[in-house]
Amino acid sequence: MTYLAKPKLHHPTLAKNKLGYIRRDYEGAVSTLCAGCGHDSISAAIVQACWELDIEPHRVAKLSGIGCSSKTPTYFLGNSHGFNSVHGRMPSVLTGANLANRDLIYLGVSGDGDSASIGLGQFAHCLRRGVNMVYIVENNGVYGLTKGQFSATADRGSKSKRGVVNTDEPVDMIGLALMLGATFVARSFSGDKSQLVPLIKAAIAHKGAAFLDVISPCVAFNNHPGSTKSYDYVREHNEAVNRLDVIEGRDQITADYAPGEVTDVTQHDGTVIRLRKLAVDYDPTDRVKAMGYLQERAAAGELVTGLLYVHPEAADLHEHLGTVETPLNQLGGRELCPGSVMLERINASLR
Repeated sequence: MTYLAKPKLHHPTLAKNKLGYIRRDYEGAVSTLCAGCGHDSISAAIVQACWELDIEPHRVAKLSGIGCSSKTPTYFLGNSHGFNSVHGRMPSVLTGANLANRDLIYLGVSGDGDSASIGLGQFAHCLRRGVNMVYIVENNGVYGLTKGQFSATADRGSKSKRGVVNTDEPVDMIGLALMLGATFVARSFSGDKSQLVPLIKAAIAHKGAAFLDVISPCVAFNNHPGSTKSYDYVREHNEAVNRLDVIEGRDQITADYAPGEVTDVTQHDGTVIRLRKLAVDYDPTDRVKAMGYLQERAAAGELVTGLLYVHPEAADLHEHLGTVETPLNQLGGRELCPGSVMLERINASLR
């Protein structure tokens, strides 16, 4: 696969962060996703968050599975570590890497197909174990790479591009994350940069399992009337795609609304998605109330966005297991092989 490289030259007056990097230093290859795809907006938000946090790119490990969403790590942080795993297996690969080297910042990027179907078990155990990571699901309700079948997060009653009605109940990623013990749970919209960038920054700074569900409309297969994951709550037939799957460029859809307000966002296909931003006085430290509030607003046809829950004193997997401070890949033979006497003590403790 060939990736387009971005030019190295830039204007000398571009703003730099404390490390002397410009924003472009946090970018990756030119995106090959459909023009107007919400995933590209998420990539841009990750770039902005890391630049503002003055993160050294080589300190980030970005991991993904399979799908349109899992292609996106190619388009940000080109100088960081990267690993593209198999379908649904990103969480276990990330967990192993995290245990081996706790000094890196771990960013897992997945999709609703990758995490809510084949990878649901991996998603569950990664969060309940408290792996210190940022887990972003780019949620569009369809399998974009295989031409628009419903994913497990597609709402019941929503229609596919070809008019098929979904009769299955959706998997609620936010509800699962809350029940499984994630210590940072948030939802946002790909077109709301003013909300998404601070959420990503907070998730990176959080110690423990941080989960972000980002509604990211698919302009090719889920942007039609009847869909509930489109840029506007999903329109009927996507006129941008003909029988040859030629996709016309679409303008990026954005949303700018105040805390506590509700806004209707119209997708490229004409459908509407209704977003409610959490009020300023919302308490994100009460897990039970957060779950109740989400159900209440969902019954009213609204998707709540913002920081839904955070544990103020969260711990991560290393604390739970009592691992050493030094990353495993930096330990010497003496530490890794303590000798027969210590081995006998360990065996005796297990008898």
